[in-house]
Amino acid sequence: MAVSNPIALLLTVCFLGFHVPAMSHASSSDKFLLCLSIHVPSQAVLTPTSPSFKPLLVSSIRNAKFVAPATARPPLCILTPTKASHVQAAVRCGRYHGVRLRVRSGGHDNEGLSYRSQRPEVFAVVDLAKLDAVRVDPHGATAWVDSGATIGELYNAVAKAAPGLGFPAGVCPTIGVGGHFSGGGVGLMMRKYGLSSDNILDATIVDADGKLLQGKEAMGDDLFWAIRGGGGGSFGIVLSWKVRLVPVPPKVTYLSVTKTMHQGAVDAVTKWQKVAPALPEDLSVRVVVQKRQANFQSLYLGNCSAVVQTLHRQFPELGVTRADCQEMSWLQYVAYLYFGDAIKNAPLEELLLNRTMPLGPFVKNKSDYVRKALTKKTWQKIFTWPSGAADGELILEPHGGRMSTIADADTPYPHRSGVLYNIQYVQLWNGNGAGGNSSTPNWINGLYDFMAPFVTKNPRAAYANYKDLDLGVNKVVGGVTTYQSGKVWGERYFGGNFRRLAMIKRKVDGHDYFRNEQSVPPLLLIRK
Repeated sequence: MAVSNPIALLLTVCFLGFHVPAMSHASSSDKFLLCLSIHVPSQAVLTPTSPSFKPLLVSSIRNAKFVAPATARPPLCILTPTKASHVQAAVRCGRYHGVRLRVRSGGHDNEGLSYRSQRPEVFAVVDLAKLDAVRVDPHGATAWVDSGATIGELYNAVAKAAPGLGFPAGVCPTIGVGGHFSGGGVGLMMRKYGLSSDNILDATIVDADGKLLQGKEAMGDDLFWAIRGGGGGSFGIVLSWKVRLVPVPPKVTYLSVTKTMHQGAVDAVTKWQKVAPALPEDLSVRVVVQKRQANFQSLYLGNCSAVVQTLHRQFPELGVTRADCQEMSWLQYVAYLYFGDAIKNAPLEELLLNRTMPLGPFVKNKSDYVRKALTKKTWQKIFTWPSGAADGELILEPHGGRMSTIADADTPYPHRSGVLYNIQYVQLWNGNGAGGNSSTPNWINGLYDFMAPFVTKNPRAAYANYKDLDLGVNKVVGGVTTYQSGKVWGERYFGGNFRRLAMIKRKVDGHDYFRNEQSVPPLLLIRK
């Protein structure tokens, strides 16, 4: 049999043994839906005609901006798989019929790329929320966690099954494991144990051919390296992760101190820049700057008296007293940091396992990394930066400790030795109602431009999990994302690791099926 189209030949080989129905006169969308109907239960596929479609689509959207008519382009359908074969079918049907997939685990994607497309393309959403199992091995100090689980569900399962163990991950309990791990996973234990992705031991993934690769041996060293911090939506659909659990003491200490400008907030933040990355690894102090105040929030893997002594000695400007800290279990701590005093009125499990969140305001995020401390004069300008009608805040997360001992190329996350801290810029505003505006107000963009001389350069680095389309979007030429367009934003997230990611993309998804506005492009070979 002569086959003139190499892509057609590839698909023919890939789909041997997988029934794809022939519908010569139907649209590609109809063909895709029929293909799914043969391999996936009907209740797992929702189309816009279903009354459950919109509630499900909106259920885990965290940014109201992406529900607004100007930015909302509904998917062809939402698939809610309950087993690996459903995901395999979605990939195979999508490849064969030209329907791309967006993959959502928790919905915290800052630009909504896990459930929306800026381009006028036909796409479907694979919502992994029903693949949410957490299987803990307390004796081996490991756990397998599905991508659809939230980090709140992971924290709760680990604490119940293995007291004395924890896991280093983020603050918000409704964050999906799949996206969080794929981009790195910053958190308050990273100075002691590294990022979430630094503690991934194995994984299971559905690749661009719809094959189920069970374990790192099946996927190979390159693909296993890429999924541990190289961003989601580029290399396949990771279904489950094996993670290393880490020791935590019976009691940890939460510490919170707020200072206004009149109380020395500017001096304290100026000093914090050099102190926080050099503190003992058991102690992490982050800062939230908002409304001309600085709130210092701390996790110490030990008791209150010890952390007070340490901060008196190394950071006297903070003026910490015994009254500023509380001792609690590690599980209580991860809940308290997000829910505050609500943990006194509701069971921890109820709070941590609740996946629902009310749809909040419009949100825009940006990020930076700092290697040289800013001056007091610069911080004075930042504290007094006008915000107008919007609410803006900066979240400063210290590096150092374990983060500084991991080589930049060990995983795709390159922001290691020499980084003092990273900055997350957050702006919230009301874009609904009369006079509502979905465009981003000036505070965040103006402050971000002001900060350019004081942060990393060539490139100006950013954190992949604080996705920002202002950094650049992919261009597609001849059906494939160009490397040069991806390089514009990709080197800011991944530094020198971006080229290796693009080479791996060529190897595992050279036809660029898993593609979005900021997916890693394949680095194609140029034949002379």
